[in-house]
Amino acid sequence: MRAPERTRRRTARVEYHLPQQSCSARRARQLTRLFLHGSGPGGPACTDTGSAVLVVSELVTNATRYGAGSCRLRLSLDSRDRLVVEVHDRGPGRPLLLPHSTAAESGRGIALVRALSRRLSVVRDSDGDGKTVRAVLTCD
Repeated sequence: MRAPERTRRRTARVEYHLPQQSCSARRARQLTRLFLHGSGPGGPACTDTGSAVLVVSELVTNATRYGAGSCRLRLSLDSRDRLVVEVHDRGPGRPLLLPHSTAAESGRGIALVRALSRRLSVVRDSDGDGKTVRAVLTCD
């Protein structure tokens, strides 16, 4: 008796350019849901998109709030159901992990991204004028 074969998915990639506006995070969430619910030979790419949408929202919000100019959102889903979220902006600063405070109204985004991701990294552009924040998630 053979075990049922799991349909192998090809790597899927998309890239979006978003303006430096507060509405970009909302648009990024919509685009992420569409990408992850896209149907192919194996059906929907993800059944639970909540963590991915939250990570995208936090990273795009940081890029549009603290970066310089527009940002680029790149999503890729590989055959092992890993979702890679990359957000690039031209701002020089790195995202900061702030100390926990119950009184703070903001500052928890990177802590959330770190908790939801298998890996989180920041890569500076070779010219030093920008960076890409990369989060890797498992997509079930």
